[in-house]
Amino acid sequence: MYTGTLSFDLLLGDVRSLKQKRSVVRPIVAELQRTYAVSVAEVGGHELYRRTEIGLAAVSGDAGHLTDVLDRCERWMAARPEVELLSVRRRIHGAED
Repeated sequence: MYTGTLSFDLLLGDVRSLKQKRSVVRPIVAELQRTYAVSVAEVGGHELYRRTEIGLAAVSGDAGHLTDVLDRCERWMAARPEVELLSVRRRIHGAED
């Protein structure tokens, strides 16, 4: 069994309130969950209007499949026009870890 995580540090576009921030972050989280069948949540930057951290986790029996899913999620996030992807942290853990 392999588990993988991604952590996205994002700069949001023209957001001036926490309510506007939610209107940007919620659809991103929902689309990642629906499209890639991964667990996703906003995990940081809760008190900031224009910054957020989104965490993503996936489990697979095959390391190649897990890497492919994480790659697709990262490319999808990088292509989002409403956010700027500042950094990505990736971790993959295998059965021997």
